[in-house]
Amino acid sequence: MTLKGTDTVNKREQLAQWTSLVADTGDLDMIAELAPEDATTNPSLLLAAARDERYRPMLQQAADLCRTLGHGGEMDWLTDCYACLAGQAILERVPGRVSSEVDARLSFDTRATVEKARRLMAIYRELDVDPSRILIKTAATWEGIRAVEVLEEEGTRCNVTLVFNQTQGLAAAEAGATLISPFVGRI
Repeated sequence: MTLKGTDTVNKREQLAQWTSLVADTGDLDMIAELAPEDATTNPSLLLAAARDERYRPMLQQAADLCRTLGHGGEMDWLTDCYACLAGQAILERVPGRVSSEVDARLSFDTRATVEKARRLMAIYRELDVDPSRILIKTAATWEGIRAVEVLEEEGTRCNVTLVFNQTQGLAAAEAGATLISPFVGRI
């Protein structure tokens, strides 16, 4: 495809002319290669990346951090520490923000979503990560959107994901979400 006044461009390059690129991965090398503005990840993507031998040192660092925080041996804390360390590493590769997702299993529990988001932000603070560069990614369930209201009111910026229709997008906007991530092909 050619655009007026340009050489042939691929779809990614074309899209980059009109919007900000966001990488959705846990692979730090891919993020560095793509050079997106922002990045987002989720527990499944982080687990896939963690299986790669290159991420063993980060897993050990997460275990050490978990022990430092008084939660050694607790898998839930270990995964949160790993997610925040991955987020910190992603921020070294992007100029914008990283979205760290609350476990989807909590999508129908407002209180648990808020507590998990607070824990992630506390770990980021422990790592001296600028909170203005973090978005907490929550599901666009009724409970998830209620959690966004609480978190945004507290100053934690949120990215609402799993938005499949206009009603969810509007509800997320009315809740004060900083960012809404619709599944465009499904709306």
